[in-house]
Amino acid sequence: MKRFPRLFLMMLMAALFAPCIPAMADELPAPVTKLDLQDGDTLVFLGDSITHQCLYTQYVEDYFYTRYPKLRINFHNAGVGGAKALDALARFDRDVAAYKPKYVTVLLGMNDGRYVPYNEEIFQTYRKDMQEVVQRIRDAGATPILMTPTMFDSRAVRLNPKRLEATPAERLELYNSVLAYYGTWLREIAVKNGDGFVDMWSPLNHLTLQQRDTDPNFTMIPDAVHPGPAGQLVMAYAILSDMNAKKGVSNINITINPKGKAKARAAGGEVANLEFADDTLSFEWTAKSLPWVLPTDAEVAVKLLKLGHRMSREALSVHGLPPGKYELSIDGEVVGSYRSQGLARHIELQANDKTPQYQQALKVAMLNKKRNEGPVRSLRGEWSKFQQLDRQQRALKADPDNEKLAKLVAGIEAKVAGMEERVVAHEKAAQEIEEQIFAANVPPTRKYVLKRVK
Repeated sequence: MKRFPRLFLMMLMAALFAPCIPAMADELPAPVTKLDLQDGDTLVFLGDSITHQCLYTQYVEDYFYTRYPKLRINFHNAGVGGAKALDALARFDRDVAAYKPKYVTVLLGMNDGRYVPYNEEIFQTYRKDMQEVVQRIRDAGATPILMTPTMFDSRAVRLNPKRLEATPAERLELYNSVLAYYGTWLREIAVKNGDGFVDMWSPLNHLTLQQRDTDPNFTMIPDAVHPGPAGQLVMAYAILSDMNAKKGVSNINITINPKGKAKARAAGGEVANLEFADDTLSFEWTAKSLPWVLPTDAEVAVKLLKLGHRMSREALSVHGLPPGKYELSIDGEVVGSYRSQGLARHIELQANDKTPQYQQALKVAMLNKKRNEGPVRSLRGEWSKFQQLDRQQRALKADPDNEKLAKLVAGIEAKVAGMEERVVAHEKAAQEIEEQIFAANVPPTRKYVLKRVK
């Protein structure tokens, strides 16, 4: 029997199967790995009470307000406390599709699992409803960004004797793994459909475990379910990181040659009127963006994540300075003193709260905090009443002779009456504060002076 050379057989197999590979690849969509938001685009955050907290959503908004000050990107929080996927479907048309979003992030599952050990029937209900949510998003012309449920922190319960006594032991032991399973399924759906995917569960769990190495009582989720500001910042970072958001703000690199002539290279802005004389370097800097600055209640996570360096780096390096110590002022305000050796390596200014750009970014963040704690929260309160009404109406439909339930429904209907007018009013109030944000977030030209001091 004649034997073919091994190389010939390999070439023959490659020739036979090669035509099949491109065809199969063409059928599989590539996953979304970036939020490509342009001027006028809308991002909707769909979710439950963790979204209703208006924190991770606020922090993501802060990022875009400061990183892209020339873009008018619209944001809408569509979170309601206690929501399951079915509840999101009931309000989808007015609370999501009406805003004509380009992307919709979806954070649902914490309530869908019902806080019990894994149950196949419960999961299949969630699976069915979530698939419909995803399809509705696509039908609205938007791209879904599926996000895993967050962490259930059982230790937070164990640290509270009263809560521990009232909480089933199986929930403490098993519910966090149920959420992990739900999130793993969501990842498969995202990969299959070519949607975006964000892992919220892993960073919350990993950072918590890391901190408990030195502080066994550490938690970012005091009630075990709702992350506090630090945990919510970890969530915002997960969205921006998994969606490959732009990380650096600026990099100014200045070189002074032996003749005292200064030359600049820069990214993230423009250097003008550069001069070096009498051991003093001065220039004007017009940045394209501001650092990502957050309210102080999220400071714990800022440090844990090394957030400034990772997501908001403002670097300045100066080579060729005569040896010594130099004082840096920006717009006449002294922001720090640095040795010439340190300046040659580079300094980072994004976390320096003395700089005018930090203070400008903080003003933007505080305006957005006001927007979220005021009209955005009020708007979400309207949808909470709607969700309550929708649930009770479904219950009454299943039990039409229940007079007590009928009376309850009538009472909620009275509260919901006129909701559309109130929704519009809250939207208008939120937009008015947003106008103040857009008036405050554009970086002006700033004067830098680096002067040698004795």
